[in-house]
Amino acid sequence: MMLRMPWYVWTSVAAVTCIATGTYWDISWHMSIGRDSFWTPAHVAIQLGGIVAGTAGATLIFATTFRAGAPLRAASIRVWGFRGPLGAFLSVWGAATMVVSAPFDNWWHAAYGLDVKIVSPPHVVLSLGVLGVSVGSALLVLATLNRAAADERRRLRMALLVIGGEMFVLTMMVIIEGTFRANLHRAGAYRAVAIGTPATLLVIAQTAGVRRGATAIAAFYTAFMIAMLWLFPLFPAEPKLGPVYQPITHFVPLEFPLLVIVGAIAIDIVRARTETWRRVPRVIAIGVAFIAAFVAAEWPFASFLSSEASRNWVFGTHYFPYFARPEWHTVRGEFLPESTADVVRGLAVTAGVASVSAWVGLALGDVLRKVQR
Repeated sequence: MMLRMPWYVWTSVAAVTCIATGTYWDISWHMSIGRDSFWTPAHVAIQLGGIVAGTAGATLIFATTFRAGAPLRAASIRVWGFRGPLGAFLSVWGAATMVVSAPFDNWWHAAYGLDVKIVSPPHVVLSLGVLGVSVGSALLVLATLNRAAADERRRLRMALLVIGGEMFVLTMMVIIEGTFRANLHRAGAYRAVAIGTPATLLVIAQTAGVRRGATAIAAFYTAFMIAMLWLFPLFPAEPKLGPVYQPITHFVPLEFPLLVIVGAIAIDIVRARTETWRRVPRVIAIGVAFIAAFVAAEWPFASFLSSEASRNWVFGTHYFPYFARPEWHTVRGEFLPESTADVVRGLAVTAGVASVSAWVGLALGDVLRKVQR
């Protein structure tokens, strides 16, 4: 008999799916069309994810607070006299923050024009809201998983891994400006990945209790990004802002995904073989293995992506935003320069950063595995 998952598990998955898809769509919209209005379908999709999560969280809180014998009452916390799961409160806060960011973003554009960078003040507010919704949704599913009987856990693990994969997609989008193709022969791009990737992969893998969890999450990210890379150019679009340096007739997708899946495989292998190790040597081994595997795969692959052989629909390196100047390194298939000595020193520091990130992921994962409220 197939067991029925709680309704709020489905709304959690739906909310984060809307946000991840809408965020990709919004970046592509800016690259293809420019910012023509707040009420773009991409913005609506992002805000819809927040509204779904906020509404579901509020419903859980009110039902748990005011309904006698509510099923989640024993698995709830109290905030300002209201009762509900921790994830529900975080989802409501995140949704409210996302909604507040909308008029702030409109005012910012009216006052200062277009965003120079993705990380603008209103986008930081939006990102905090998205973080609240994503973490809240994950906690709702995780707490349900931790309370569930053995025969219910498989489907809940799958839901948690999907949310974790979408959270990882959002994490990679936050650092996208530092990991453009032209940066991939510089240590800084790998350091940007090392800051959050091991932590995100490990915390979800640990809480889901899946031995190859990091690989599964990285595979989700890779499949998501490739699917969007192939899908978006099928739809027409044209710039509404200028100057236009590239001819645009369709939506411009983001670049081919980074090969973090190779580093994720290394994480899972080392994690399995060091279960009896002390924490410090274990996280050092995980961090170094992740960076070594990732750099070994991405460095030569970046060279391929910068060649004429990759300029096709499979790898999508012939797509450029309308504002990309012909002299830009990415357009010319070149890398931003960095000396060999600086690269070596930078990658050594990056391995340390990845180890710290791995420590955070393992420690937080151990804590979250006990969450039941």
